[in-house]
Amino acid sequence: MDYEDMVGKEAPGFTLKDSSERDVSLGDFRGKNVVLYFYPKDNTPGCTMEAMDFSSLKDEFGKSGTVILGVSKDTCESHQKFIDSKGLTIVLLSDPDAMVQKLYGVWKPKKFMGREFLGTVRSTFLIDREGVMRHSWRGVKVKGHAKDVLEKARAIAT
Repeated sequence: MDYEDMVGKEAPGFTLKDSSERDVSLGDFRGKNVVLYFYPKDNTPGCTMEAMDFSSLKDEFGKSGTVILGVSKDTCESHQKFIDSKGLTIVLLSDPDAMVQKLYGVWKPKKFMGREFLGTVRSTFLIDREGVMRHSWRGVKVKGHAKDVLEKARAIAT
């Protein structure tokens, strides 16, 4: 699949573990809109800001029938510590082998300090009640992003 062309198509299904090691599947949320966001690492500055922004808007997303799922390679235990230390209210899912990140085309070559490696490109997807991808954001800049996503979630809720 051409990852840049996912909008308008059915979002790839998956099952991952949450911070309590329970299985969570995308299909569990049929009938609700889903914000699926991928981030590089728990407890890093940008990822913390993004998780806190989504958490602070969770009730607003809920009013539009939208749930928020964050995904990274971090372990379930790391996610639970992140949730506890930052007071997060969103669901974080562990993708240790980057399988779901590969499905969504966000596991890509990156460069940092002259070194090239594979890593998570910060990305967000908005999936509607029927499981269809409605919007995608790739290479996300954190500041103001959660509010932008909320506006799109409200638009598809009506």
